[in-house]
Amino acid sequence: MKGRCLECNTEFRGRTDKKFCSDYCRNAYHNRINRDSNNLVRTVNNRLRKNYRILQGIAARPGAEPIGRSQLTDRGFDFNSITGISATQQGRPCYCVYDLGYIAQGADSVKIVKAPPNTGAASRYL
Repeated sequence: MKGRCLECNTEFRGRTDKKFCSDYCRNAYHNRINRDSNNLVRTVNNRLRKNYRILQGIAARPGAEPIGRSQLTDRGFDFNSITGISATQQGRPCYCVYDLGYIAQGADSVKIVKAPPNTGAASRYL
């Protein structure tokens, strides 16, 4: 049976339900069709990864003290990109980025915290 590739429009032979001449054309077609929705997900994931790397770099320092919000912003941290909000044992909100998070310490500083596995709640300080 003859058909035309949906991606490159070349003629090919194969099964009656075959739509593409090769795996390359099939992948290229679906990547092109899904580009817009994938771009949104990619953008959000990039922001979350960047936030995580920033928190991880600060958390790795021994005896990490609270850090100023402006210092986080200067490093490129986006306070609007988080994966969840949980509460500490004291009931204070913890803004999480995967297994790391931050808790407000006054008006202009935050304390970086580590969340227990699989809970998303930050209950112990680094």
